[in-house]
Amino acid sequence: MTFTPISASIGGALIGASASLMLVLNGRVAGISGILGGLLRLPRGDTSWRASFLAGLLVGGVLLALTYPQALPAANTTPIALTVVAGLLVGFGTQLGSGCTSGHGICGISRFSMRSIVATVTFVATGGLAAFIVQHLFGRAS
Repeated sequence: MTFTPISASIGGALIGASASLMLVLNGRVAGISGILGGLLRLPRGDTSWRASFLAGLLVGGVLLALTYPQALPAANTTPIALTVVAGLLVGFGTQLGSGCTSGHGICGISRFSMRSIVATVTFVATGGLAAFIVQHLFGRAS
């Protein structure tokens, strides 16, 4: 991995600015799981901004892949079944934690929400433990 403080700082500032604008202009927290969950529940008159937000995430990823492909891993060697199980566990965890790292970690901590601070510490500790278990007990490097 290469240490890139300038691009990381610019990216972090853009994420912070967009999350702040979302809260100030729309009164909404930019938590991806909440945005996706709200889209799946289909509340009336509340779907266009959610779909646009998620489409922007996808389009951004596609543009990155087209313009700077070396930023993405060459190949995914993880079995699809393991990827599906991991995705389901993440979905379960976001429901259990009433949000995800984007909602709690970016938006909640910046508002000094104790609930979000505890949730984010729990996310990071659990992720670290899971990575340790996968790498050391199952012999898979990430």
